[in-house]
Amino acid sequence: MLVIAYLVLLGLLALWVVLEFSACHSKTSTTSSALGNPAFRKFQHDFFRAYFPALAADWLQGPYLYKLYQHYHFLEGQIAIIYVCGFGATVLSGLVSGPLTARLGRRKSILLFSLLLSACYLCKLSQDYFVLMTSRVLGGFSSALLFSSFESWYSHEHIEHHDFPAEWLPNTFSQVATWNGGISILAGVTANACAEWLGLGPASPSVLAVPLLGLAVVLVFRDWDENHGQSVGFTRSCGDGLRCLLRDRRVVLLGAIQALFESVVYIFIFLWTPVLDPHNTPLGIAFSSFMAASAAGSSLYRLATSKKYHLQPMHILCLSVLMVFFSLFMLTFSTGPGQERPTESFLAFLLIELACGLYFPAMSFLRRRLIPEKEQAGVLNWFRVPLNLIAGLGLLVLHDSDYQSGTRNMFSLCAVTMLLALLSVVGLFSMVRNDPDLRTPSSETEPNGPEL
Repeated sequence: MLVIAYLVLLGLLALWVVLEFSACHSKTSTTSSALGNPAFRKFQHDFFRAYFPALAADWLQGPYLYKLYQHYHFLEGQIAIIYVCGFGATVLSGLVSGPLTARLGRRKSILLFSLLLSACYLCKLSQDYFVLMTSRVLGGFSSALLFSSFESWYSHEHIEHHDFPAEWLPNTFSQVATWNGGISILAGVTANACAEWLGLGPASPSVLAVPLLGLAVVLVFRDWDENHGQSVGFTRSCGDGLRCLLRDRRVVLLGAIQALFESVVYIFIFLWTPVLDPHNTPLGIAFSSFMAASAAGSSLYRLATSKKYHLQPMHILCLSVLMVFFSLFMLTFSTGPGQERPTESFLAFLLIELACGLYFPAMSFLRRRLIPEKEQAGVLNWFRVPLNLIAGLGLLVLHDSDYQSGTRNMFSLCAVTMLLALLSVVGLFSMVRNDPDLRTPSSETEPNGPEL
């Protein structure tokens, strides 16, 4: 597996470069006029310079999180409980991050994010189980603040302060998605270098991330002005979201797809390390390969929706769900007692990540078109509840079973879950196939999805 992991990473990097180069030809005159504006380019540069170190710090924890808990000699069931606590924190953070950011201001929220994530990382130096559980909870809260603070600050400044055209916003977030892919790949290689090549152990990538958070805070407070969003009460936000769900069956189906698909992705995030680690797989390189596959999928989405091919997001969403279903079917036969085939499992994981690269921009487009902007925060809060509930229950089932047979059974259950997601996609497609609002212009791009 050692040689295969490095070869796969190189091959996926080459594929990503080719797809990204091809996708760049779909850029429009709007993009060209944006890049030709010196004031806009400086504004973008100031944003990227502070945001990218924060993204890098967030990605560095990914490759060796599960390995760290194993290194401290915790059992798989105990590790599962830590992850479930993280899922619960994610639900709560989604409920409070928006109002909190609006009340504090986005710059102060970025400071809070950096403090919480730094505390999360430093807690990982402890071998105490409850300290590590606290670390996971802090990580869940900080991740919600990362995106709600930085990208909300940029959108407000772009339109309200600098008065740039709203049509230029996709240019920035398209670049963020591309750079985010490269940063995540580099983070995996860096984590591998610290933990394995230098022999510093699985906690070292997290320690390395703390100075990056400090750099982001310094740049934000030096170069950025404070801004505040419109504060919406928690009860009102959830009430508006619930009313939107009740009156539109399309939104219910979209939420079902998100909950089913992304809960399976969360379970995959938990399982990939124990499946690959026993077979001498360099975890940081494997993580970088996953991120390269996801980045290639994102570039493929842009290419597929370009003038040349003009596929629609609903078609791509259906394809991504089918790809994950097929991957999980493969995993049920490549895992289990006495049947481990790590190379096949690795390829199946890569296919899941490629599908994620297609899924997240397609889902982002459909959410934006089907859910009114003022109700999106409340609706997404409702979406997160079943998503994290399914993932948490899945890990609790795994916790109560024999690990090796439980892993195979879990992939089988995930395949059934993905089949339900496919049925939901078919149901949604039958309702919206003639809706012109759900057809994307070839120039439109969407941001990528969450971190592994």
